[in-house]
Parts: sequence; structure tokens; C-alpha cells
Amino acid sequence: MKPLDRCNDADRAWTIDAIAQVEADANRSADTHLLPFPLPRDWGVDLYLKDESVHPTGSLKHRLARSLFLYGLCNGWIGPRTTIVEASSGSTAVSEAYFARMLGLPFIAVMPASTSGEKIALIEFQGGQCHLVDDPAKVVIEARWLAEDRGGHFMDQFTYAERATDWRGNNNIAESIYTQMALERYPVPSWIVVGAGTGGTSATIGRYARYQRLPTKLCVVDPENSAFYPAWRDGDWSTSTGQGSRIEGIGRPTVEPSFQPAVVDRMCQVPDAASLAAMRAASDVLGRRVGGSTGTNLWGAFGIIARMRAAGETGSVVTLLCDGGERYTDTYYADEWVAGQGLDLAPHLATIERFLATGTWPL
Repeated sequence: MKPLDRCNDADRAWTIDAIAQVEADANRSADTHLLPFPLPRDWGVDLYLKDESVHPTGSLKHRLARSLFLYGLCNGWIGPRTTIVEASSGSTAVSEAYFARMLGLPFIAVMPASTSGEKIALIEFQGGQCHLVDDPAKVVIEARWLAEDRGGHFMDQFTYAERATDWRGNNNIAESIYTQMALERYPVPSWIVVGAGTGGTSATIGRYARYQRLPTKLCVVDPENSAFYPAWRDGDWSTSTGQGSRIEGIGRPTVEPSFQPAVVDRMCQVPDAASLAAMRAASDVLGRRVGGSTGTNLWGAFGIIARMRAAGETGSVVTLLCDGGERYTDTYYADEWVAGQGLDLAPHLATIERFLATGTWPL
């Protein structure tokens, strides 16, 4: 019986070259800066921000996009004529558009119609197309349909984020954090604080800490309208809020497959007004604008630091500067937009001001 041979030498050669191009990008940009956040030294607790905004596409999602492309290429899902489709509120799409253009592939981002104009412009700058959906809860369904209709590949970050990244090492974000912390006063963080969009970053960090037998605890902060926090609190993974998150890049209306709750030690739900207040306060302290999800991270980190101080504990806390604030000039940094959302930042700004002055936090 004649054997079947589906090998296409030209396509295999293209894939080998594509993987080399993506790996070269990793070699150029894998490590990002670890910035100390200024707190009084005599508090005995140090805070650091892993600055993911310095990636070529300006956000933490650059790591995810690179991993997803390598995963798709090595699985044979992406070839020289594949249309790439993703469901994304912005930053993942910006990064995937970058890699698609690098490989000469068409890219379509399916996203809520409410996505900021700045992010849409960034996707289009990278050569991507934007497909807007009125109902945020239907973005994934629309993306899957569009990929099938075009004969393309749905990247599906919400399913594959946790498995596309090598959580044992290979200079993933966790390994990078611990390497950069080696010479600090408290080199092994007591806590790492991250948000969850896909759940891939929290899965990578939580697994890595366990694999390396480290005592670091993981706190996941979650914005309003997201399903992760109530599902984790109640142990009900079918939880659905039916609402999209106003904090772009984190929060989901349902619990996504990449979210791994068993590696999470604590979850904290953060009001959107608190996220934006922390974002603005941090921008003043750092002398540069940061995005809304960074504010969510910092709100959670401030609370942990205050609890550590109250308990007489010393140590370090690490969180992420996910992206820069220039993407949110017309939204998070616009007082008119904030007021239009019914958000009052004043009480949360007062809480942060009190924390930075005294190290205390409301119960």
C-alpha cells in the first residue's frame, strides 16, 4: 500500500525560517527592566515594577504573542498563507499584528467596539485589521467564526496562554523576575501581584515558584465585572458576569481555560475607580504615565504591603507595569471620560495618599 506523504518542503522551510525570526525577536527583547517603586526604606518592605512597556509593541502581551506564534508554528497550525485571527481588547492584538507582519501574514483583531482609539490605531499601524463587535461577550464567538470563514487560524489566547509558555524557565517572565531580584535587599519576593486576562501570566508565575520550591505567594487582582474573583471566592468555575471589563487587558465575563486557580494564594477585587486612582497616583510618583491594569496591580500591592507592615513582616513585593498610559489619553486620563463612566476617584486617591505617607490601608 502506497504511503501517504503530506510533507511540503517549501512550507516546512518557511516554518523553520518563521520560528527563527520569532526566536530572534525573543533574543532581542526578552528581558525588561525591574524598577523600584519609591517607598521609605525603614518600612522594611520593598516594591518593584517589572516594566513590560519596553517591549517592541509596548506591553506585557508581547511575551504572550511571541509564545502563541511559536506554539502555532510548531503545531503546524500556522503556515505561509494563514490568516491570523485573535479576540483581543487591544494589547494582545497589537503584539500579534507585529509578529504577523514580521512573517508576512494577514492579521484580523476582533474586539469590543469600546476599545480605545489609540489601541485601534496601534493595531492598524502594525498592519492589522480591526473587526469591532458591539457585545464584548461575543468577541470570542465572532473571532472563531471569522477564522473558519477565512480558512485561517484562531490564536485563542484565552485557551492557549497557559500552555504556550514554558513555565519551567526559558527566560519566561517569572525566571526573569527572580534573576533580576538576585542582588536586592530581599531577593526572593514575599508576594508577586498580577492581574488576569487570559490567566497565562499568573499560571506561569505560580507554577514557576512551585517548580523552583520558592516561598513566594501569588496574588491575583481582578477588576469590576470580571468572573475570576467571584468564581475563585465561591469555587464555582461556571460563574459568568455577562459584562466586559473597563480595565483593558484584564478581567473576563467568564472564567477562561488558561486561568489556573490552584496556583493562586489570594485574590483581590479592585473597583475600577481605585484602579484609575492608583494609575494616576503612580504616574505622578514615577514621572511617566502607566496604564489602567498597572493601577489595578498597584492597588493590590499597596494593600499587601500595608498588611505586611501591620504584621511586622519584612520582604519584597513585585508587580507588573503592563503598558504605558499613552494608549489611554482619551479614556483613563480624560476627566470627562471618567465622569461619564460614573467613577469618583477622589476617595481612592485619598487612600493612596494616606498609604504613601503612613503605610496604612483600610481594612
